[in-house]
Amino acid sequence: MSELLTELAHWTDGFAQSDWSSILLFLLAFSESIFFPIPPDPLLMAIGIAKPDSAIWLAGLVTVGSVAGAFVGHTLGRKLGRPVLNRFVSDRKLGQAESLFDKFGVWAIIIAAFTPIPYKVFAILAGVMKLPVRPFLIASLIGRGARFFLIGVLIFVFGESIQTFFDDYFMWITIAVGLGIVAIVAATFIVTRARK
Repeated sequence: MSELLTELAHWTDGFAQSDWSSILLFLLAFSESIFFPIPPDPLLMAIGIAKPDSAIWLAGLVTVGSVAGAFVGHTLGRKLGRPVLNRFVSDRKLGQAESLFDKFGVWAIIIAAFTPIPYKVFAILAGVMKLPVRPFLIASLIGRGARFFLIGVLIFVFGESIQTFFDDYFMWITIAVGLGIVAIVAATFIVTRARK
């Protein structure tokens, strides 16, 4: 996955200087939260490194686009149900995701929104599972905002020198933080059950 992100980042360097780059970035973030397989991170990195002073604004743009797309995914899940999800994942994997979702609810959304887990599956699943829109959007803003603003702030602070760091370590950091969130949620869940 890290190599794919690196290749995509290099491929998108040409778009970074385009007048249309911000619009393309928003559309990519929007569609990735519904159906598109390529995450917006590589394009955010490429455009942000080309325009470091705009990196935080771009992170906000990607966050808004991604959460707007997730809202559409949630709506599709609520209206069309499981058949939509069956286009993305097998019944077995869907059952596992539903089990996690039943246990952790909005925490599952935050984790999926921050880590390389396919967020679109959880956005649609939230609609299928009838998770109310408000907590879904708040969880999405927290997870997606944390992910994209982390990129934006790093680019703003370190500029072009951060490219090597992204190429080598970014995916691993998102996984490590995601696992940390899972550990905290699991510990809280266990402690809560033990007190009952």
